[in-house]
Amino acid sequence: MQALFDLARAAIALVFLLYASWSDLKIREVSNNVWIFFAPPVLALTLVELVLYEPSQLTLYGVCVALTSALAVILFYSGGFGGADAKAFMCLALALPFYPAGLFTPVLGEVSPLSRIFFPIAVFSNSVLFAALTAVAILLYNMLERVRTDKTLFEGEQGKESIGKKILILITGYKVSVNVLKAKWHVYPLEDIEEEADDKIKRKLIVLPKDEGRDQIVERLQRAADTGKIQNRVWASPGLPMLVFVTAGLIAALFLGDLIWTLVRLVLG
Repeated sequence: MQALFDLARAAIALVFLLYASWSDLKIREVSNNVWIFFAPPVLALTLVELVLYEPSQLTLYGVCVALTSALAVILFYSGGFGGADAKAFMCLALALPFYPAGLFTPVLGEVSPLSRIFFPIAVFSNSVLFAALTAVAILLYNMLERVRTDKTLFEGEQGKESIGKKILILITGYKVSVNVLKAKWHVYPLEDIEEEADDKIKRKLIVLPKDEGRDQIVERLQRAADTGKIQNRVWASPGLPMLVFVTAGLIAALFLGDLIWTLVRLVLG
């Protein structure tokens, strides 16, 4: 009977996170109704299951929810998470505080110590790993584009930027036409221009793109491209939705296990 509770909670979490990921990918927004309908049933199911079968775990459940929520809030206010990402992890803590060992068995081995008591943190580490792999893929794409086009990656004053800033640009963005940048609001410019007195321009890189001022930057780039001051391809970030990585991290954590823990075990033998 307890396995049915685990199955229900896991199924609800997967359904809501898959929908949230789809919404985040399609329109870069997730309605608050998703979390309003997600949280109550999983909270009720988890509490009923713990009261009936493992009442001694109620305190640990509260600790897991509190720590996960604190991490989500810290990452949100530090700019590492969006609001939907933070709410997703809070709901995940309500639904699956501990790895459902009675329902799943990790393909890569035993359940990690972290997954046993703080399963959402294991999901978070998987998500970060997948996001990091995306950065590697973007870097490889940029290197291939450099070879294919035989054109310098950083033009004008961009070439004088620091190595660290260039590396961050190479792992977070790639070049797109200004028209694409203008048409897709979720694509963020990673460069801007300054107009100087002699009608020349100075191009600079942007490491941390923000919503504020985005449209003004795009307009400046559009004018510069239309007047031939710059080529019609500029650095931009696709703004990949973190919820996609969170959902992938959950699926991997359920069926494969804690990937970071597995990698550490392989390295340490």
